[in-house]
Amino acid sequence: MSDLQTGFLCLMTRPTEPLFYPKYNGEVFMDLPPEYLPERYQRIAGSIKTHHGSTAKHHISIKPVELPDFGYTARVPRHGEFNLFNPAQRQVAGRLVGDLLSQPDPQAMLSVAAYARDRLNPTLFQYALAVALVHRKDTGNVPVPSFLEMFPTRFVDPALFPKLVEEGFVVQQGERVAIEVPPSFSASETDPEQRLAYFREDIGVNLHHWHWHLVYPQEGPLEVVDKDRRGELFYYMHRQTVARYNVERFCNRLPAVKPLKNLREPIPEAYFPKLLNSALNRTYPGRHANMVLSHVNRPDDDAVATILELESSLGRIKEAIQSGFAMAADGTRVPLDPKKGIDILGNIMENSILSVNVPYYGNYHSLGHVLIGFIHDPDNLYLEGHGVMGDFTTAMRDPTFYRFHGHVDDVFDMHKQKLSPYKAHELSFPGVSISDATVQITSGKAARNRLLTFWQRTQVDLGTGLDFGPQGNVLATFTHIQHAPFAYQIMVQNETAEQKKGTVRIFLAPIYDANGEQLLLSQQRRYMLEMDKFVVKLHPGDNRIIRRSDQSSVTIPYERTFRRVDASNMPGTESFRFCNCGWPDHMLLPKGHPDGQPFDLFIMISDYKDDAVSTGFNENENCNDSHSYCGLRDQLYPDRRAMGFPFDRQPVAQDHLMKDFVGRFPNMSRTVAEVMFTNTIISRT
Repeated sequence: MSDLQTGFLCLMTRPTEPLFYPKYNGEVFMDLPPEYLPERYQRIAGSIKTHHGSTAKHHISIKPVELPDFGYTARVPRHGEFNLFNPAQRQVAGRLVGDLLSQPDPQAMLSVAAYARDRLNPTLFQYALAVALVHRKDTGNVPVPSFLEMFPTRFVDPALFPKLVEEGFVVQQGERVAIEVPPSFSASETDPEQRLAYFREDIGVNLHHWHWHLVYPQEGPLEVVDKDRRGELFYYMHRQTVARYNVERFCNRLPAVKPLKNLREPIPEAYFPKLLNSALNRTYPGRHANMVLSHVNRPDDDAVATILELESSLGRIKEAIQSGFAMAADGTRVPLDPKKGIDILGNIMENSILSVNVPYYGNYHSLGHVLIGFIHDPDNLYLEGHGVMGDFTTAMRDPTFYRFHGHVDDVFDMHKQKLSPYKAHELSFPGVSISDATVQITSGKAARNRLLTFWQRTQVDLGTGLDFGPQGNVLATFTHIQHAPFAYQIMVQNETAEQKKGTVRIFLAPIYDANGEQLLLSQQRRYMLEMDKFVVKLHPGDNRIIRRSDQSSVTIPYERTFRRVDASNMPGTESFRFCNCGWPDHMLLPKGHPDGQPFDLFIMISDYKDDAVSTGFNENENCNDSHSYCGLRDQLYPDRRAMGFPFDRQPVAQDHLMKDFVGRFPNMSRTVAEVMFTNTIISRT
């Protein structure tokens, strides 16, 4: 590993320890110019180097460079909160990303970052550095640790940390044991919402949400923000997240969430996170049942908003949808057509810098998070920080996240419902038919169309985030849902005399709601879970397609969600870059039910000529294996169709049920597959 890579890793290790403090078991010392040290340490620079540098085997020398003026970062206090839903702080982060990206080479960026690290808010700094490293082409070989490694208190019950520190200090490295993380620690089982705690509190799910927003920041240099179909990806990733959550609710005999469309009604769901905000060393505030949103008036936090302001923004967005065009800042009308409309709306709703008219359409999504995040102390009367809804790393833990985003998705669907249903020629693939499709567990002699889920115990290493704590690996064991590996088998006939190329699209959808009522296709389309999408070559005659679950275009494998315990303290052994944006593999299947939960397994093969965007896409290369929710780095989204096709639009009137829809097209297949939850716990080997 080069000194450059090691230097960047040291910047991202134990983020609140001074940079000069030896890293990696005391073996690496960052040799900083005296003026780069914080003022407190500059006058003792010599003794610092003598004391800390003399024992380290490897020194990384930081060369002085011309430094940007970081005065603007004072908007985010070093020992205060950093909140990406806060417009002013988001602008600070975007400017900091720009300052890092503008450095002429990685060595200069390392020097600038080394100067800034111990002067800026740690969360702000780590976010901006990660965005810069992910987006610079000349830092492609620098691994970026996950937020779990840097700020573990945002993911794990802080009551465990005294045990972790004790184990790390008292017990030698080779004899340490993992500390158990209790499941579902946020409330008792008498709260019905706790049935979904395994989903909301899942480390991988929350890391996914954080990393998606790392890859798709709202603010920053245009080349960082302006990615292909960015607004549509915001819509689709969150639509899939809400759909997955609602399907899990059906599996647990709970109804779909009630969208939070009236911001003036009491919020019945309470939430007490029991997580530590590492920036302040305080727990995130909780929210009592039936609290009511009113306003936020916290000028010091740049959080000043009223419900009326949000209602006005929402009214203008709905007006744009109804009229079929958005109003740009220069007064021109921007059509919300079937191809680009959802992308334009996504950028407006999220309020990225790509919004066609920020002053007019406002900041609906982010301010919604702000109002909910400060519901417990809207006027800062009690000097409380934001709740989990005010933080990308924690927002998905709160049941209200899914209610709010269910409402946001309803607004997006207003646009989708205005579009004409797909015509037969857009859905068919002449000459191609699916004769049979099944799914089966790949281990042992398993029944067809029966999939299994269970609990799994997994270890993660939290040692690199324990500032001023023990060196080496400090392990925690947590329990999460998991599925047995499975594979699809699809039998396809190409009735033509020439080779065809097609896109295989696989979705899983609940057949019944929580009350056992069968879902109409017009309802079911909102619960379609994308499972996979890939390209196949179809030879004339019979074709047999086998596709494993671990090849899914939706997920990233376990190894890229969590660190290997044996490698987490070895710089450079694990890459955490753009390609780590993806849904966690262990959450690919819904939980199912002990009695078996039936699902429609929908498989469609569409004509690749109508899907193709560019010829350079290879799903087996680099980071291309989780593109459905995350797109591709420096490339166009590898599918010309709308995200969620063919279920993003309403079906025609005669397609009441899935079987009616599939029955009209030989290039589609519907199979009833059962997901059975075994309620057993298996340790990961």
